[in-house]
Amino acid sequence: MITDIQTFFRELANSGINLTIFYDAFDFERFITGLGNTVLLILASTFFSIIIGAIGAAILTSGRGFSGFLVRSYVALFRNTPLIVQMYFFYFAIGSIMPVGQNDLGLPDPLLGSFSWAVISLSLYAGAFNVETFRAGVGAVHGSYEEAALALGYNRRQAFFAVTVPLALRFSFASLANNLVDLTKATTVAYAVGVAELLYVSNQIWSDSLNTIEMMNVMLVIYLVLTGAVVFIINRVEAAMRLPGFGLGDSQ
Repeated sequence: MITDIQTFFRELANSGINLTIFYDAFDFERFITGLGNTVLLILASTFFSIIIGAIGAAILTSGRGFSGFLVRSYVALFRNTPLIVQMYFFYFAIGSIMPVGQNDLGLPDPLLGSFSWAVISLSLYAGAFNVETFRAGVGAVHGSYEEAALALGYNRRQAFFAVTVPLALRFSFASLANNLVDLTKATTVAYAVGVAELLYVSNQIWSDSLNTIEMMNVMLVIYLVLTGAVVFIINRVEAAMRLPGFGLGDSQ
């Protein structure tokens, strides 16, 4: 079966459509590695950006002191500067002053590699947007729900985490989906610091095989699938967490 597929794509290459990733083992291995690294970037950055967003929104909601100032400054900085500049800053500026160890061959071995810096940059960048998403969700919860929780004997902290936060999360899903779709597409910027993600390996493949158009179309389809999967998962989670009165089409 595999041999038949490889034969088909070899013959297809003779007609001008050269998809080497389907019949050349070396290109296939490179491509799968890049796709895997892209998926790992998406998963790790999504997880950490949501954590950052939730913590930042909680700080902005519960306090307006120095901690609130720090969060607002972080949001302003990361939302208003290009992602590639942030990634260069972390990788070249911060990375250059980080401790350096030695590998088994006695050569310098950075404490954090390009993949780790890419995850840090993407997480902080998307986290800044998630802070505002979750903060807006908290602001959309009517104060009467907190008052009802207080009347039932909750203190303000308990009311916030047990009542306000679950409702705010439901209000945040639509905006969160947009943020995570943007994050999925933004993983291509990791190419700039040498992460072997999908764009990086695709560039290597089309440089070696001169099949730029074919690889561009393959990348387009894959990113459509990846962003579609992100939206699908969020929609499923949103549907599972929907409460009467808190979703479109629900009765009040």
